[in-house]
Amino acid sequence: MSVKIGIPRALLYYEYYPMWKTFFQELGLEVVLSDPTTKTILNDGVKHCVDEACLPVKLFHGHVINLKNRADYIFIPKLTSIARGEYICPKFCGLPEMVGFSIKDLPPVIDVEINLRNPKSVLYKSFEQIGRYFTQDTRLIKAAFNKAMEAQKYYLKSIKQGKLPSELLENQKFVSPVKADLRIALIGHVYNLYDKYISMDILSKLKKQGIEVITPEQLEDAKIEEQANRMNKKMFWSFGKRLLGATLCLKDRKDIDGIIFIMSFGCGVDAFISDLCERRIRRETGIPFFLLTIDEHSGEAGVNTRIEAFLDMIRWRRKNEESNISAYG
Repeated sequence: MSVKIGIPRALLYYEYYPMWKTFFQELGLEVVLSDPTTKTILNDGVKHCVDEACLPVKLFHGHVINLKNRADYIFIPKLTSIARGEYICPKFCGLPEMVGFSIKDLPPVIDVEINLRNPKSVLYKSFEQIGRYFTQDTRLIKAAFNKAMEAQKYYLKSIKQGKLPSELLENQKFVSPVKADLRIALIGHVYNLYDKYISMDILSKLKKQGIEVITPEQLEDAKIEEQANRMNKKMFWSFGKRLLGATLCLKDRKDIDGIIFIMSFGCGVDAFISDLCERRIRRETGIPFFLLTIDEHSGEAGVNTRIEAFLDMIRWRRKNEESNISAYG
């Protein structure tokens, strides 16, 4: 019987799952994913996580609980950085400790520190440390590492070609509008945008209404970096920088009819970034901007009403040629 390694379907699952899956499978392990997010999973996470945590972290706890009795190991790495001079939110660094403190009787947790800004030769050392949990064959670990890098490269290439993470990872099918009457930018972290339950399936809802959706993952990384670096001070939170850079890329385009920024309540970085983005959009463009804040209490009916009102406002302004009226009331 093969060893089962559990991977929570939350947070950086939407960024790096192809890499982890390939690595562990090449080592001969069976990869076990937690189930897609449900109300039960979210409630379990809220119950076991500290109150001050943001929604994505609470949800992560729920996915760990979902794996608790289904895997021999649970993979929760300490991811510290993905670019030189930048860091990701501290919640990723402290996840193993938070989970271990909040959830009892877990199987062994693999919490190796991983720094993706390191050169490939240095990065391999972290993968080797993970691989040694299961084998001492360094040639096998090295081969698995190379295959994992190839799988991740292919995944990122597919996204830049127009595929969404939820299409590639969840096999989610979207109805592509034959002729889109609006083009809306949907800005937010991957774990907020592509979790169908948490986002209340906003991607499908927009596409079903004949709307073309643009997300940060579909924009060129070089242009996002260039725009973010034009700020007076360096943005050292990598994921926040991505959202800021993506918004600044979109503000100069003439084909964007509106921007929806999705953030989770309790996220300090998002609170700062969303405000910064909204101020720049209001000051320098006439693009309608809608901030949607979600938490464990968000109701789908209320969110649907706000989205529909936002879209109706955009269509009304276009129909009545009232673009000179402020998009912000």
